[in-house]
Amino acid sequence: MSGSTDEDVKVLHSMGYAQELARRMGGFSNFAISFSIICILAGGITSFPLAMGTGLGFEATIGWVVGGVFALVVAACLGQIGSAYPTAGGLYHWSSILGGRGWGWATAWINLLGLIFVVASVNVGVWQLFRDLVLAGVFHVDVTNWTAVSDPLPSGMTADQAAAINSSAYYTQVVAVSLITIVQALINHFGIKLTTLLTDFSGYLILVVAVVLTATFLIWGGHWDFSRITTFVNTTGDPGGGYVPSPRPVIIAFLIGLLYPLYTITGFDASAHTSEETQNARVAVPRGMIHSVFWSLVFGLAMAVSFVMASPDLAQTAKDGAAAWFNLFSNLPAPGILKDILAIGIVIANFICALAGLTSTSRMIYAFARDGGLPGSSVWKGVSPTWRTPVAAIWLGAVLSVAATLYSPAFAALAAGCALFLYVSYAMPIAAGLLAEGKTWTEFGPFRLGVWSKPLGIIAVLGVLVLMYAGIQPPFDILINYAIGLVVLLLVLWFGVEARRFKGPPIGADIARRASEIAQAEKAVGETA
Repeated sequence: MSGSTDEDVKVLHSMGYAQELARRMGGFSNFAISFSIICILAGGITSFPLAMGTGLGFEATIGWVVGGVFALVVAACLGQIGSAYPTAGGLYHWSSILGGRGWGWATAWINLLGLIFVVASVNVGVWQLFRDLVLAGVFHVDVTNWTAVSDPLPSGMTADQAAAINSSAYYTQVVAVSLITIVQALINHFGIKLTTLLTDFSGYLILVVAVVLTATFLIWGGHWDFSRITTFVNTTGDPGGGYVPSPRPVIIAFLIGLLYPLYTITGFDASAHTSEETQNARVAVPRGMIHSVFWSLVFGLAMAVSFVMASPDLAQTAKDGAAAWFNLFSNLPAPGILKDILAIGIVIANFICALAGLTSTSRMIYAFARDGGLPGSSVWKGVSPTWRTPVAAIWLGAVLSVAATLYSPAFAALAAGCALFLYVSYAMPIAAGLLAEGKTWTEFGPFRLGVWSKPLGIIAVLGVLVLMYAGIQPPFDILINYAIGLVVLLLVLWFGVEARRFKGPPIGADIARRASEIAQAEKAVGETA
């Protein structure tokens, strides 16, 4: 082992955990996995209609900056905690240490729900982008029977015909998403090295495609009217194609529109979830989170500006609703071969985005199961001695992400709310840290916020409260029912069962008692280290 790896293992042992996973990721790879999950070519494209349906160009650009800077504050706060406690459990482990095992247990479930729906929603997006951009756009395949029909029905189509098409589209999507997820699970199964190669490649791919896409929109569609990005127009209701169903006050419209950048710039906790596979994790993890958010903010802003500048008529683009970006792209008078290459690059980037999301989800499942937090934990905490990956956790994450897409109403609501669930889970260890810093939290890593720690922590927590308010506004108001149901369920489970059963991560004397277990666990995978 190298000196830095020896130190990483020593830190991990000091927290009561064995080095079971293969520590083969460098600093760039740790950055790339978060950058791949954020993937501005995913949410930055598919959520663009939300910006147009709330505040036109101002929301897409200035709103992007506001949301992106807030995400940067959250990443910095999490990075400080991750530098002190670099474990695969990430948020769950931090909340448990800083706020108690009950707080950590709740953080785990909220974070896990958000991660599952990130993978699910991105993979549905992979299929839809592949269908519309590649099959229909590049190869000119008729995808009518694979595309759901919504009200109002196209002229001449009966309700029975629409029902038949929607049934065909649903089952085609289930099969397609299942196949996509199986491939991602297989890649994750066969070692972190293969996954790292793809996410490293994705880091470069996202940058290149984003730059070329931005240039393409500006060269072949740019209007260079910069007033577009400084003028806010409230397009909620009919002016925005009903994306937000009814007109809302300006401030509410702006807050709802912030979900455009915040749905996109999320999932950067992947750097923490892979910390036990990262060399020099105390430095690399906070750097990976902060850099992935910063560069997503910068390149995503340039991309959003290009979309706004390329619109022939912003009011009409807003009226296109969910089809806003696709109509802009399909009508762009750029060379066909260039658009075909961009379409393929976008789909590949989205595929690797969900692949990295599954990596993050599986490490969360593994870490939570390692401390007995899941039903059947003895199965889900297993690590393959051959591949040094949490194989059972990978396949559980894959199955759950596909299952999440099966009930359409729940999927639509929770996919829209996955950013909300993730940011709530981000705020939970930050809030615990605010109360614990300087009291029970006295051990810090090399990355420190110093005098900025508490002010930025307060901004992060208050900002998430504002995000929670925005995230339950129409068309996302169904999330109120799901959120209430989730809170009630967690309270019943905790006070009914888990408060007595769940011990949480090891602390104090428990760490010393785990020494023999650590040695046995590392011996079991040591032959292929």
